[in-house]
Amino acid sequence: MLSRIADSLFWLNRYMERADNLLRVVRTNYILSFDVIGTSDFHWRDILSMFTTLDGETIKLSGENTATALQHLIADMKNVNAVKMLFIKARENARGVQDNITKEVWEQVNHLYHLICQPEMEKKLKDSRAIEILDRLTKNSVLFSGVTETTMPRGHGWNFMNLGKFIERSILTIEIANAHFKKIDYELSNPQDILHWRNLLLSLSGYELYLKSYTGDNHNMNVIDQIIMNRNFPRSVFYSFERIKRYLDDIVEDTRIEGSDALQKMCGRLHSKIRFADMSRLHNSELKDFLGSTRQEVIEFSKQLSRIYFSYS
Repeated sequence: MLSRIADSLFWLNRYMERADNLLRVVRTNYILSFDVIGTSDFHWRDILSMFTTLDGETIKLSGENTATALQHLIADMKNVNAVKMLFIKARENARGVQDNITKEVWEQVNHLYHLICQPEMEKKLKDSRAIEILDRLTKNSVLFSGVTETTMPRGHGWNFMNLGKFIERSILTIEIANAHFKKIDYELSNPQDILHWRNLLLSLSGYELYLKSYTGDNHNMNVIDQIIMNRNFPRSVFYSFERIKRYLDDIVEDTRIEGSDALQKMCGRLHSKIRFADMSRLHNSELKDFLGSTRQEVIEFSKQLSRIYFSYS
């Protein structure tokens, strides 16, 4: 497969995964903002800090107004991580590789592009119809994953698409988790009610699984276990790296090129770091360092992958 094709497939899924995660975070925060019993102090300011490059003063002002925050996160063409920009970039990548994706995948990406570009979109985000827009975008984003899963042939293209998907997912899970633990200064010894973690768990679509899987009241450690280590939770960091390792191994087995063995070893070290991490010993600064170093190592792994397979300088 040409490096240009592999690169486009990789980034098609990275952009779609980023948009999907952003939509989950935004929808969760929007709904919980009306919940009078909520105990979490996670606000629009925190989401704007993660998904925009706005300066501190603008974030402070925009974070106080739901309509303004939604505008920046969903439709702002100046924000490279806005949902609209992500769908536009995903469509550009999909259009360049139409011969390598199924008709159904292309049609779904194209549908999302036209959906987000509707003239009345921004107007609806400013009134009570905002939840309708968020629901529609979220459902169609999930539909993209389903269409891709059920129609794409398993081969090189599939492997590169999934590498992009799970690299992006692991990074975002770490960033979203880090933003929530930062709110309590990483003080795991201070007990938090389950309501405090509801925003985080709902944003990762893991609240129901958490309630079914964990007993006891040590919610701080239980939440860490689910989002980092739980092999049955599809948005945990460990689950993502299990998939990254599998798809990379398939690519290297079929296409051994200079640097691929070193990349495999790099992936193996990171996979082992996550798999054998002792969560019970991660307290305060140790948790902060673990999340920060893991995120940076995943980013470096992605850069190295791009240099080897996509001919990035």
